[in-house]
Amino acid sequence: MNEKEIIKNNSDFLFIYDAKMSNPNGDPDEENRPRMDYEKGINLVSDLRAKRYIRDYLADNGEDIFVSMVDNKYVTAEKRVTEAFEDKTSDEEVLEKWIDVRLFGATMTVKKDNKIFTGPIQFNWGYSLNKVELLEASITSHFSTGENKTQGTIGKDYRVYYSFIAFSGIISARRAKNTRLKNEDISKFDNAIVESIPLLATRSKIGQYPRLYLRLEYNDDKKFIGDLRDYIRLQEDEKLRDIKECNLNIDELISVINENKDKINCIYYYYDKSLRILKNNEEIKLEEELKGFNIKKIGE
Repeated sequence: MNEKEIIKNNSDFLFIYDAKMSNPNGDPDEENRPRMDYEKGINLVSDLRAKRYIRDYLADNGEDIFVSMVDNKYVTAEKRVTEAFEDKTSDEEVLEKWIDVRLFGATMTVKKDNKIFTGPIQFNWGYSLNKVELLEASITSHFSTGENKTQGTIGKDYRVYYSFIAFSGIISARRAKNTRLKNEDISKFDNAIVESIPLLATRSKIGQYPRLYLRLEYNDDKKFIGDLRDYIRLQEDEKLRDIKECNLNIDELISVINENKDKINCIYYYYDKSLRILKNNEEIKLEEELKGFNIKKIGE
């Protein structure tokens, strides 16, 4: 792999999507209820759920994925490596083959050695910016539990009425050297994070749409601002039921971006125009606020 292809600059990113009458991330220890911080009334989504969307999207677009099933069966990491390479592989071959290892890292056995590749891209757990209410419903299957049973099985279905979910994450250029993360990989990641969720909708995940993505690419491998969610808030955060009721205030985010203008190489962005973005309590166009920067819209 050409060393020039490996990324040289750090990034911070913010990703927001919403979930309407769906289950963003069921907790298997809680009858698959949506994960919640009940004390705060906040909906939670794990980083693994976010990465799963991205992996599945990349796989559907022809990429070979390490953390995946083989022939619809779960396998160990060691078996995955062995089946792909038999016993003749090197670190370089592993990293060249699997984009998700370059992105997120992995633990695996290569030539009988336990290898840990720490991923350059890391997510925090996502959480809702609004207080979320749960819907619990009974569901009945049309299939009985046995040949002599005449009634279908009864179960529970858990959903959120509405959740406006924000993720924050980083891309580390220094760790990118170890996984050989390329600029081309980052472009695929940007597209995946924006496009994956609605395209991979299942019964429990339908009703989820991306609303905002910002990636601040810096000039070097040292700079990070931190959790970008600290600089945004919903104007109203209770009893929300639809994107049309959401007003996202980004005054502080625009301020901190402007404060770091000399350290930002490029801003990659996407936003859904259904989302009202506010500054000084007035609706704004994101492109206008960022026009003094080198900006690139995802998908163009």
